[in-house]
Amino acid sequence: MTARLALGVDLGGTNARAALVDPATGQVVAAHRMPHAERTPGAVVATITAAVAEAARLAGVEAASLATAGVGVAGQCLGRSGMVLNAPNLGWRDVPLGELLAGALGHGVRIVNDLSAAAWGERRFGAARGVDDAALVFVGSGVGAGLILGARLHEGGRGVGGELGHIKVAPRGGTPRRCGCGEWGCLEAYAGGMNLAARLREEAADGKAGAVLAAAGGDPARLSASAVEAAYLLGDPYARELWAEVGELIGTASANLVTLLNPLRLVLGGGVLLGCENLERIVRAHVADRVLRAARRDFEVRRAELGDDAGVVGAALLGGRDDSHAQ
Repeated sequence: MTARLALGVDLGGTNARAALVDPATGQVVAAHRMPHAERTPGAVVATITAAVAEAARLAGVEAASLATAGVGVAGQCLGRSGMVLNAPNLGWRDVPLGELLAGALGHGVRIVNDLSAAAWGERRFGAARGVDDAALVFVGSGVGAGLILGARLHEGGRGVGGELGHIKVAPRGGTPRRCGCGEWGCLEAYAGGMNLAARLREEAADGKAGAVLAAAGGDPARLSASAVEAAYLLGDPYARELWAEVGELIGTASANLVTLLNPLRLVLGGGVLLGCENLERIVRAHVADRVLRAARRDFEVRRAELGDDAGVVGAALLGGRDDSHAQ
């Protein structure tokens, strides 16, 4: 059984999830999630190592017997170098994560963007299965895309392809919002869950989001996309205006991505997008309206199917061999 299992890790800003995956079926045989006690590189590597050891124990195998690993990181990764250039939720810049993990685990580690990993998981076993050209757009704590072009994972010339969350969308004349990446006017600054919550706290303090604050139980710390959705369902004008703005931004960016790359399938995912029915509806409407007419032939939009498993499944497959170039 050991030879059949592949190791995948999903590394986010609050926790690391390690999973042993059957590469033939995409089944997660065992998994373990651990929160970060600290976000320093050394502490995060220790957390990942402990999560891997526990996942291996649950699967009944020795962690030392696992020959390779793939790690999907919520950040910008420099190709196959293993370097994480920028991971805002971890507070990292230029961290040689691949080298650090290889030393801790005792074998090679492939580091990829978390959305690239999720896209490959969905391509092999989920909503992008059966098509050679697909785009994955996730809106959760951040915003990102994964690209499958010609049946291959597309990461760009230096590994940072698909950074949809960092295209600039701030309207002319307006004051752009600052993104966690350090730049201004990024899509993620307006639509990502963490930045959206920060905006809600600002506007609730200014008296502009009373119904949303009420939906959060009156606690500013609980302001989130789900509170906006709840207020929207009650007909709150602020919530409806906010969802119209955010939905147009995400939908237009996604439509432009489809027009540019001509995938046959757009896969939508992420807790913010799939957890807010009305936001998803608005996004879909803008995609349908704004994709180039010639690119609509045989094109469809689907919801992601693998949920939290997409990232670990894709990372495991990418770490095990050069699946990014498999036909």
